[in-house]
Amino acid sequence: MSRPGPARPAEARTPPALRLPRRARALGAVAVELARRLRRYAWPTAGGTPNRVFLRDRLVALPLLAVVGFGAFGWAYAQVRDDSAHVRDRLAPALVGLADARASLFIAQGEAEENLADGRAAEIGGLSERYRTRVARATQSLNQVTRSGALTVAEEQELRVVSALVVDYTGWIGRAQGHVTDPVLREAELTYARSMLCSARIAAPRSGAPYPSCPPTTGYGATAIVDRVSALERRLRERLADRAGWGSGVLAAAVISGLALTLFAAGLVRTVVFLHRRFRIRLSLPLAAAAVPLLAVPLLTADALLAQQAQRAALPLADTLAGGTSPEAETVAEEHPFGAPVPQAVEVLADRIDDLLADGRLGFLDGTAPFVLPAGLVAAGLTGGTLHSYRREYLVVTRRGAAV
Repeated sequence: MSRPGPARPAEARTPPALRLPRRARALGAVAVELARRLRRYAWPTAGGTPNRVFLRDRLVALPLLAVVGFGAFGWAYAQVRDDSAHVRDRLAPALVGLADARASLFIAQGEAEENLADGRAAEIGGLSERYRTRVARATQSLNQVTRSGALTVAEEQELRVVSALVVDYTGWIGRAQGHVTDPVLREAELTYARSMLCSARIAAPRSGAPYPSCPPTTGYGATAIVDRVSALERRLRERLADRAGWGSGVLAAAVISGLALTLFAAGLVRTVVFLHRRFRIRLSLPLAAAAVPLLAVPLLTADALLAQQAQRAALPLADTLAGGTSPEAETVAEEHPFGAPVPQAVEVLADRIDDLLADGRLGFLDGTAPFVLPAGLVAAGLTGGTLHSYRREYLVVTRRGAAV
């Protein structure tokens, strides 16, 4: 006769198709029990609650509310702070750098057109100092945008292509300077340089318009320097608009944390009153210490609101950087450094954005976001430990038959 094998656990004998409904029923039962206790916690009966039941419900509900409330609030606050830092340290400087590079290239093109029109004077004296300064400034701005951290890997590759095109563009301007006495070669090389700068056919600037007009194009034909820079600006503005708005996750976390922290604060107050009336405890110091993190919630909320308001206020300035700047405004600002600020100048817009984003936060709260959840865990631990000790002492005193 064969010996019977060892008995298998009940779960092992259960068909796999029945295990999932059993686990779902178990989770449902836990959820129903938690909901029942939270309902009894939030809406107590009119006839009063027995001491044992009150302490047991608070022992479960208060730590749970502290963890949920501070966890959701800490996550939402960290998201807002991260968005503010990303806009201030990455997106805004990148937009400023792209606008400055685009305006500098337009100014350099205008200077090259004017210098090469002088003929032999350009061959002897070379191109103007402003041309060389603006080309170097455009190259430097593009390099700063690459290192800003605001671009994706593909966009960084795109910007490196733009930098290479700028080098080729200056090379063709140099060839045109070398053939300045030959009108045919000079114009051919200058025309090719213009085509590298702008996809649209542009002519040399007239006397009333010192800088060429170059509207960016889109689609497969957008291969010129200005087209690529404008495309990058458009993507960065879209990201800035996304980060400046309230995300659905942040809003959901704010609602959850608001409800949980409100119930937690109300529960602490009612628990302190209960202990004073029933147990003659004037003030529970551990519960008072657990309420201390709640004092920081309004301050952190005000900081988050300031950050969002500053980011929304920076959106019109970012739009002006991409579409409202011009080489004429840059030239006026450069020629009159001590005059009235030019509203459309890149440096003026950059300073306004920096001031807005700097004022849009409470500086002394920098670095506090990672400590919100640990503060909630400490509050939950203090609350749970204190109520557990009170409940244990109460059960020892009323051990035999006193169900009050």
